[in-house]
Amino acid sequence: MRLAAAAAFVSAAACSGGATDPGNQGGDQPDKPGARLEVLPRPLTAGESKVVTAANDFSFALFRRLSAAQKDSNVFTSPLSASMALGMAMNGAAGTTYDQMKSALAFGSASEQEINGSYKSLITLLRGLDPAVDFRIANSIWSRTGFPVKQTFIDATTSAFDAKVTALDFASATAPATINDWVSGATAGKIPKIIDRIGGDDVMFLINAIYFKGSWREKFALADTRDAQFRGVAGSQPIKLMHRTGNMGALYTPDFIAVDMPYGNSAFTMTALLPAEGRSVEALAASLQGPAWATWMGQMREGKVDLHFPRIKLEWERLLIPDLKLLGMIDAFNEGGADFSRLSSPGTNLFISVVKQKTYADVNEEGTEAAAVTNVGVTLTSAPAPVRFDRPFLFMIRERLSGAVVFMGKIVSMP
Repeated sequence: MRLAAAAAFVSAAACSGGATDPGNQGGDQPDKPGARLEVLPRPLTAGESKVVTAANDFSFALFRRLSAAQKDSNVFTSPLSASMALGMAMNGAAGTTYDQMKSALAFGSASEQEINGSYKSLITLLRGLDPAVDFRIANSIWSRTGFPVKQTFIDATTSAFDAKVTALDFASATAPATINDWVSGATAGKIPKIIDRIGGDDVMFLINAIYFKGSWREKFALADTRDAQFRGVAGSQPIKLMHRTGNMGALYTPDFIAVDMPYGNSAFTMTALLPAEGRSVEALAASLQGPAWATWMGQMREGKVDLHFPRIKLEWERLLIPDLKLLGMIDAFNEGGADFSRLSSPGTNLFISVVKQKTYADVNEEGTEAAAVTNVGVTLTSAPAPVRFDRPFLFMIRERLSGAVVFMGKIVSMP
């Protein structure tokens, strides 16, 4: 009887809008935001720019698939997390399996050396941009004790992804808890469990965890939060609508309004897109493309905005293999047809059996005391019309200077 060895890849992500967190391992966040960060500590290399562009292209392609597959449902995903987990796996792939993974992840003509080197430097860059933001990226690889893993694969993933590599007795009853404890620690307890059980054919788990906790640069006063109704696909639902009026980045188009809500020193920001009345959020999600997104973000201008934004608290989970297959990543999931000969010895018949992502989001009023925001570009001088996110909308958390999109969400009903 042939043994089919299954390699499972999972990724986890969490974000929170609170100002303090007893589980914060990234250091205490200051009470007041620092000066607005206008440039990166160093320019991106050509390779890093390629990886950011590729990661965003993959992000929007995956998000379009997820939104279409979960029409009229909330979505909150971190394609960057999926890209990193699959990027680690790609270091073990060969032949058509490698080519399909590279194409689906939108890396184009970039060499593997360029991809790995840029992942490594991008991880370092994103981790340390803002002392007011607890931003963590952690990677780990867990293999069954005795399963032969090529040293070249271990060297590549530890170097490029700073991955923790551990051989674990998968037959032990405590093995799932060991992996889950690592995930919980990497996400400050927001995602306590990613592994339910370990099957007899499972030989490896590659895990990426991203955790983000940022304090608003300008907080929403709790006293200004009002009861309101959300006009979603589930009908009218009661919500808590936060409110603040002030200068922030905004873009007004015939199809949508985009608003920027920065954290800390403004390196990281939440960008929320509200479709125009009569235009569906599904159509807006389907229109998202990397080049268009870059153009829109370049057109954002600071001005006075009367913003009404809902509290959001949600958990999301999805098995991503069907979505990845639609992006052209097929052979990697084919039992007997996948080629991971650079990961282990020939004849081990490895294939990816699981790509699972769990996410958590908590958006609320808490944040640091606002500092003055310098107006740039066109400033709105007249009293602004209220921008009320009381119907379906999209939101992203991004690093605005590198352009990296970290999280993407669609809200069509109140969770």
